[in-house]
Amino acid sequence: MALVGGGQGSFIGRVHSIAACLDNRAVVTAGALSSNPERAKSSAPDYGIAESRAYTSYQEMLDSELKLPADERIDFVSIATPNHVHFEVADAAVKAGFNVVCDKPMTYDLAQAEQLLETVKNSDVVFALSHNYTGYPLIRQAREMILGGELGEINAIRSQYIQGWLRTSLEAEEQKQAAWRTDPGKSGVAGAFGDIATHAYNLGRYMTGLLPDQVSCHLKTFVEGRRLDDYGTAVIRYENGGLGTVTASQISHGRENDLEIEIDGTKGSLRWRQENPNELIYRQNGKAHQILTRDPNAPYMHPLAAGSCRLPSGHPEAFFEAFANVYAAAFDDMVKRASGEAIERRDSVYTNCFDGVEGMYFIQQCVASSQDDAAWLPLKHAAARK
Repeated sequence: MALVGGGQGSFIGRVHSIAACLDNRAVVTAGALSSNPERAKSSAPDYGIAESRAYTSYQEMLDSELKLPADERIDFVSIATPNHVHFEVADAAVKAGFNVVCDKPMTYDLAQAEQLLETVKNSDVVFALSHNYTGYPLIRQAREMILGGELGEINAIRSQYIQGWLRTSLEAEEQKQAAWRTDPGKSGVAGAFGDIATHAYNLGRYMTGLLPDQVSCHLKTFVEGRRLDDYGTAVIRYENGGLGTVTASQISHGRENDLEIEIDGTKGSLRWRQENPNELIYRQNGKAHQILTRDPNAPYMHPLAAGSCRLPSGHPEAFFEAFANVYAAAFDDMVKRASGEAIERRDSVYTNCFDGVEGMYFIQQCVASSQDDAAWLPLKHAAARK
């Protein structure tokens, strides 16, 4: 593994390295950990990276690694930088023949995402996008239940991602995470909606396979002086006639990382909450509510969900393990690629470049709708997959 980003003060870089190495299938051997050369070098010991492979830029890293014998160079690049850097690193890594795991959103804007998709399609590399919440066992359980028809026709999806950490102007205090997420030059055209609403939207798509048709969105910036949205709600019309809502907030007092999704079908409904991820609530009229717990040995667990568990029931699994499941599925395809086997590029278990394009389209259309007084705009992109 080579890590781009993740230098001292980074949150997501450390998460990527832990998740990738959790199952002892990868080791961090190289990195371009910061755009600051001194910080890039000084951060390397935190990851156990040898000084000789602690590079001061991703370009230097890719060029140097390609000069190594095939059995010594890196196999994949993980990108854990602010959004505006994703495209240039991913595009260069794919063109150099390296597999890629990229943090979301995939790029700075839709044009970059569409260009990157074409680059990936013209290669044989594995490209995974770290929508890590899709790795939770009970999210995968819900997905198998829904796609298997256990909920009947899906009528409604309500997803929300509520935080409170940006209630005050942390960016004015030069807090690193707040500074780049509220900077249009680094984050893109959206704030909270680009950062966390994309997760809430992606979960609904991943779990149900419903294709979107149109979106109407209201975005709001409540903190004075902030340049990007910190609250918003989108209403989605799906092609099957179902309705969806996506709400995102980063200014709600006392809320930490409250991602929640409810799905209503004609035969039953499901509810899952990220802060209590080892329980899935299943409801049917006239029957006692069921709490499906994360239990790899339970007969109700679908194979995909059971295979995503590492511990017996009652031993909580959460954020790192879910992140690691995205990596594990990508690793399976990396092994196939190395063995000369064909891989499924579009309908993979892990979220991929196609999902990345759709995520950027969601951001673009939500912002455009909000700027046009919540006008209904198209939402189905040609790259969208079930």
